[in-house]
Amino acid sequence: MNTWNRRIAAGLFALAVLTLLVAVSTDARAQAPAVDPAAVEILKRMTSFLDGLQQFSVNTHSIIEEMHVSKHRVDYDVSASVTVMRPNKMRAARKGGEILNESLFYDGKTLTLYKPSERVYATEKGLDTIENMITFVRETAGLLLPSADLLYRNAFPLLMQDVTLAVVVGKPVINGVKYHHLLFSRPEVDFQIWIAEGKRPLPARYIVTETGTPALLSISTVLRDWNIAPTVDDAQFKFVPPKGAKAISFKQLEKTGGSNR
Repeated sequence: MNTWNRRIAAGLFALAVLTLLVAVSTDARAQAPAVDPAAVEILKRMTSFLDGLQQFSVNTHSIIEEMHVSKHRVDYDVSASVTVMRPNKMRAARKGGEILNESLFYDGKTLTLYKPSERVYATEKGLDTIENMITFVRETAGLLLPSADLLYRNAFPLLMQDVTLAVVVGKPVINGVKYHHLLFSRPEVDFQIWIAEGKRPLPARYIVTETGTPALLSISTVLRDWNIAPTVDDAQFKFVPPKGAKAISFKQLEKTGGSNR
């Protein structure tokens, strides 16, 4: 075989190998499960760990994307300090921008939302679980509570409901800590979550994106300063109206501004 023929043969062999590799790679991707069991297991480990905590506190900072009247995207910042005592007590202080400044008290029976700048508060009784309280706050009071999904007891079925895609995106190292970066998708909503590797699988970041709209707006929340054994007592969750504070309805409270964010 002369030199020219050898070159042609070598080229054809390389092309055949490349074609085979592409075919194998494509076949592997086709066979890869859309819902990766590894991603599901990591999420379940996190929710089980949170379920097992009798009390905890965490600070959050959320960036909320919204559409401005000019049809351009704008971002709003909301920070919160949250303390939870199982099974049915929670306290949170939220601040954002110039108008959002409110505190939420839930003692297992009564929910109170207090706005110190207006010295007004609204109360709702008969809420016997954290889950019922969060549902009321979101659906009836119209408040946005970023990352509240993670506060539910047994949050795993809620997060996995109608999931069609679950992926381990990677394992980034942030500030010396290795995390599992996961992506989940379900109809009209994607969410990403970063979960610490090791014995304390706590979430560090949670991003929820509305995929059912062209704008693809997201809420991105960073969760930090986790304390899984804070010193708490029942008195911390009970609201005592300050002198001069006025009781109003939740509907009236919405009109004071800021509470819906």
